[in-house]
Amino acid sequence: MSERIQKVLASLGVGSRRQMESYIEAGRVKVDGLVATLGDKVSPDQSLEVDGKPIKAPHTAYRRVLAYNKPEGEICSRNDPDGRKTVFDQLPIIKGERWVAIGRLDINTSGLLLFTTDGDLANKLMHPSTEVEREYAVRILGKVNMDMINRMHEGVELEDGIAKFTDIQEFGGSGANAWYHVVVMEGRNREVRRLWESQGVKVSRLKRVRYGNVFMDSALRAGTFTELDKKAVDSLAVSVGLTKKPWQSIMKGFDDAAKRKMTNQRTRRNVKSRRR
Repeated sequence: MSERIQKVLASLGVGSRRQMESYIEAGRVKVDGLVATLGDKVSPDQSLEVDGKPIKAPHTAYRRVLAYNKPEGEICSRNDPDGRKTVFDQLPIIKGERWVAIGRLDINTSGLLLFTTDGDLANKLMHPSTEVEREYAVRILGKVNMDMINRMHEGVELEDGIAKFTDIQEFGGSGANAWYHVVVMEGRNREVRRLWESQGVKVSRLKRVRYGNVFMDSALRAGTFTELDKKAVDSLAVSVGLTKKPWQSIMKGFDDAAKRKMTNQRTRRNVKSRRR
């Protein structure tokens, strides 16, 4: 069965459908060696290229999801010309598959970052129309009053449009150590920080603690990941209108040496975290 090229590329984790449409319009996508145009469809037996590089479909239909505790200082790009650490450096390599980040966190933001091998799941969870909640723990420098809280609830005009928190809860502390938990329904760039800054206060710490129905595990150390089991993966998919797919642990198929290496990497990161 043939499908539109942008949908196929998005499902393979190359980018969002909108990004792929812009790639096609720019002549960056080829099908069987010929430049594609918007509206073209591709079948499983045809070859796809983006920027001259062949795009291969995963060898498996498994839907896998990792929850990663991103530390401050890591970036969410696959490669960085400045040589900074990226979140992808910490993930296990699975032959024939690639991890797709579900949203991003800026370099100074820590906390829950989800990865999946299923491009459709990633795109659904990131798309504004699905209104998936993102919850953050925020430490604020500055005095916060009810007028500010109400304005951020109702909506504040930022340079890229109206933004608001759907929920704001005090979480203890005072003065330079006042904590709040806030919820947004979009993944706009630095949205949480900009909303608070619009009220004349500063965010000194920002950590994502929930994405949709997935909560940060308090036992998950910074710089380490955990694998969501089939029940959790199915629940996440169903929450955005997708059907269930086969699941298999990322550890299945790894030889003993690879398993020991992954375990040792996590142990070393845990030790480093405790020393800080």
